[in-house]
Amino acid sequence: MTQPTPDLDARYQAARRVAQEAAQRGMAFYREREGLVVDHKGDDPQDVVSIADKSLEAFIRAELSGEFPEDGFIGEEEGSCDLDARCIWVIDPIDGTRCFVNGLHNWCVSIGLLVDGEPALGAIADPNHGELFQGRSGHGAFVNGKPLKVHTSQDVRDGVMGVGTTHRPGKENFIPFLQKLLDAGGMFFRNGSGALMTAYVAAGRLIGYYETRIYSWDCLAGLVMLREAGGVANDFFADNGLLDGNPLLVTCPGVYEQVAGMIGPSIK
Repeated sequence: MTQPTPDLDARYQAARRVAQEAAQRGMAFYREREGLVVDHKGDDPQDVVSIADKSLEAFIRAELSGEFPEDGFIGEEEGSCDLDARCIWVIDPIDGTRCFVNGLHNWCVSIGLLVDGEPALGAIADPNHGELFQGRSGHGAFVNGKPLKVHTSQDVRDGVMGVGTTHRPGKENFIPFLQKLLDAGGMFFRNGSGALMTAYVAAGRLIGYYETRIYSWDCLAGLVMLREAGGVANDFFADNGLLDGNPLLVTCPGVYEQVAGMIGPSIK
């Protein structure tokens, strides 16, 4: 039996609304962050989770599943469900938790949607800077209503490169890459939020962003915006990247080959 065509207009509207509402709820936790209980996840000391992350993800799932009960979910805190659905929400309730718990203004709420396995739309709400990044495949990408467009750089010397790493496999590629970037006259920036860094590339604030390993909930929403803004990305979804994560490289077209050459074969 053929499944009905999903209502992407309604889902796009819901993604923006829920991201903004979750971000405001996050600000309430942020203002009282000294009282949050914070735990470490897995073997990576940079992977932390607080009651705020768990509360916001529960809120986001409840809101979206209430409107679209047929949809599936992939979330950082509560895992995945209904992955055979045509529409799958990919959510990070607080991207940049370490920044969040330490009082740094580099965190956001990220909500993306896969439709038939393809990134279709996304919303990234940054309450500290009053910005809502949004994008939908074939309909453009925007920040607070202003169209996004990637940088015009043709060389890494022309702008700032976003970077990131963790203690996950792949970290061994980080310092060699930075050395090559500096040798080529480039400069780097790290803010601790993969979602925001990807959105900043789409907005032309960064010429690119390289993360040695990242998960889909950190970048899927931003990948929609990047594509709509004219950017280039590696094949992040190769080898089950959706669930297992992968290295990520997103840039403006003029520097992709130059930066990919600095990284080497770890980027597919």
